[in-house]
Amino acid sequence: MKAIIIHDIEKSFPLKKGKVQALSNISFEVPEGELFGLIGPDGAGKTTLFRILTTLMLPDKGHAEVNGLDVIKDFKQIRKEIGYMPGRFSLYTDLTVEENLNFFANIFNTSVKENYSLIKDIYQQIEPFKHFRAGKISGGMKQKLALSCALIHRPKILFLDEPTTGVDAVSRKEFWELLKSLKAQGITILVSTPYMDEASLCDRVSLIQNGKIMKVDTPANLSNNFGKKMLAVKGAGMIKTLELFHKMEGVEDVYSFGEEYHVVLKENVGKLEMPEGIESREITADIEDVFISLMNKHV
Repeated sequence: MKAIIIHDIEKSFPLKKGKVQALSNISFEVPEGELFGLIGPDGAGKTTLFRILTTLMLPDKGHAEVNGLDVIKDFKQIRKEIGYMPGRFSLYTDLTVEENLNFFANIFNTSVKENYSLIKDIYQQIEPFKHFRAGKISGGMKQKLALSCALIHRPKILFLDEPTTGVDAVSRKEFWELLKSLKAQGITILVSTPYMDEASLCDRVSLIQNGKIMKVDTPANLSNNFGKKMLAVKGAGMIKTLELFHKMEGVEDVYSFGEEYHVVLKENVGKLEMPEGIESREITADIEDVFISLMNKHV
């Protein structure tokens, strides 16, 4: 069974003059039990799509189902069956950690005791601070509290909108370990993130830019099917190096990547003559390279 079905979803927002198209003909499906990533930068349309799927916003056009329920007709039932963690911390900052969790359990006519087994691994990490006000705990703690509140009613599908934005590297790693354990318990997870390195942690991903889906596939397939030779190059003068490779006939694209430049060779170009003083090595395209390539094609 498909946990999420999205077909030709469109959404725009009015401006003083004209409108901005937030989503254009969005279509993809997520099977039950999958950890699916919506990958794209800020402003790509991720949050708008999440709000439609969690029944907080109506689409202008198209059809979407969550757990076999229509997002418009069956919005009340959908809200009972999903967990939603928005990008911005939205719990009650003046309530304690424990009070927030009890509050959300009561909303869904359940109790922390009844579903503690599901959140145990997460909540145990913040339980020593259960009497602290939610507004006073760290970003990583807030993240775990928000996830606990989203899970307390045992949802069938979990929506996480940029859950690791602004969180330190250690907390990010811990959070993804938690997602793996939730997936193992049969929960379908749809997570959005602007971090390309997190894409490799998903079963499948959808790359989104300017409200359009560029590609849907497994992270491995996206990298393996890139189809062009790539080099990582480094020179003494980085700006001069960039200009140098932009002028080369066999180069399709070149862009900065940390302390190096990634150079994409044109099809049928097997080798590139390296200028003096330039270090180079052949590399395999990762998700970020694939995203940049697709983005250039969709401009």
